[in-house]
Amino acid sequence: MTLFVVATPIGNLEDLSPRAARVLREVDLVLAEDTRRTRPLLEHIGSRARLRAYHDHTDRGAHAAVVTELAAGVNAALVSDAGTPCISDPGFVLVRDAIGAGVSVVPVPGASSLLAFAAASGLPADRLQFVGFAPRRGGDRDRALAEWTQYAGTTVALESPNRIVATLAALVALAPDRPVVVGRELTKLHEEWIRGSASEVHASLAARDRVLGEVVLGIGGAPPQDVDDAAVSEWLRELVDAGVHTKTAAQIVARRLGTSAREAYALALALQAGGDDD
Repeated sequence: MTLFVVATPIGNLEDLSPRAARVLREVDLVLAEDTRRTRPLLEHIGSRARLRAYHDHTDRGAHAAVVTELAAGVNAALVSDAGTPCISDPGFVLVRDAIGAGVSVVPVPGASSLLAFAAASGLPADRLQFVGFAPRRGGDRDRALAEWTQYAGTTVALESPNRIVATLAALVALAPDRPVVVGRELTKLHEEWIRGSASEVHASLAARDRVLGEVVLGIGGAPPQDVDDAAVSEWLRELVDAGVHTKTAAQIVARRLGTSAREAYALALALQAGGDDD
């Protein structure tokens, strides 16, 4: 009794891994976000597994029936329309409840618009936050953008092609010079990357009659804050006095204040050495 969480291509069939194809052929049941999208894929790889719809609107009775089947020994694969289930796609509740029922949950990794974007955007990917789809309502969107622009790492969001220009306009009002990347139709025939400042990327897309295709938006991290050594020293001392390891304290301060981790650590060591001399 295993639930395989299977990544499917986001635009290029060649990105389906051999392992994913084998699993989709061997399982008893495939649970799909949209059976109309998944059926051609199963036919392409020669899978004869039963196909059933499973998405965010699946009623409780149908959901419970799936969990019962899994617990009884059925092997199933969970797929979304494209990419990796549960990553801004349906599946979390099923995975959670399957685990609770003692079912083995096994990931079959592969295509993901988040990872594809992070790898090729040119924005730092050592620290990033994925926020899913940007809010639809203007007020909610503006509040979200205000929060995202305070984040020290890269923010990656999904956006509708019909709303991306308005979202970028709101971003320009907050941080016109912030590095921004828009990836459009990733892995597909008309894949496109637009890079520059928020103002430049907005101007580029606003000049078009229409933006088409699936869109991923990346926002560069907030620049380091101008924090004096006294403030850093005070916070470091409080953390170390509370029992936090010196290196960990330096990392915490660096992340929160946008300072250099190396400089914060050096200052923490100096504080520690000074304390030992007392």
